[in-house]
Amino acid sequence: MPISAQSAETLALNALAWLVGNDDLLPVFLGSTGASVQDIKDRAAEPEFLGSVLDFLMLDDSWVVEFCDVNSVPYDQPGQARALLSGGAEVHWT
Repeated sequence: MPISAQSAETLALNALAWLVGNDDLLPVFLGSTGASVQDIKDRAAEPEFLGSVLDFLMLDDSWVVEFCDVNSVPYDQPGQARALLSGGAEVHWT
């Protein structure tokens, strides 16, 4: 079942909170995105930033599984949330 835009934002905020609480992954996220801790504080409500959080999460299936298991979220919801945060447009990396 598709999720709502509000649910997508909530899921992304939960992913951000999970990431901030993960001492191993937070430095990897900061290093790979160029974001700072201040950016997290300042931009946490921006759909584009939340989309980057979900993009990062979905780089590794084990991260998705861990996040979803901890938060009792179906494994396909981070991808659905990402699509909604991007306005439904499919993201192309090439």
